Amino acid sequence: MPPDKQLTETFINIIREHERLIYKVCSLYTSNTEDKSDLYQEIILQAWKAYPQFKAQAKVSTWLYRVALNTAISTTRKQNIKYHYEESILLNFPDPLGGDEEQYKLLHAAISQLPELERALVLLYLEDKSHAEIAEIMGISVSNVGTKLTRIKEKMRKIVQPLTV
Repeated sequence: MPPDKQLTETFINIIREHERLIYKVCSLYTSNTEDKSDLYQEIILQAWKAYPQFKAQAKVSTWLYRVALNTAISTTRKQNIKYHYEESILLNFPDPLGGDEEQYKLLHAAISQLPELERALVLLYLEDKSHAEIAEIMGISVSNVGTKLTRIKEKMRKIVQPLTV
């Protein structure tokens, strides 16, 4: 049975509206153009498969983040490839360090050394998502988000400290 035309059009509009979100996730987990393209297509495919079950109980962006992050993480695990964080991912974020380029580079270096799930948390944090939104996207409790972010910040301080000496 062919897909419903209205369903297809709505899905295409959602993807167009949130393509930056998908590109950010792809850049977070891949390091070259070909891999980004492959991961982008895989995220679209998984979103399409999951879309009929989407009940709009969460925001579309929350649902799509969850699909994109889960797809990216499972894809990189399946391929058993360690992807490196690409500096360009943060170019669309507000500068959290007030414009100091050296500090900004240190932030990039620290993030690139984090495991996959921690990079996902940092991405959502830098996107100014609330702890509640991050919890919903990641499928963890709000208190767990706070705990994990505190630990990640401490880990990043330890990563950056030798770089600044």
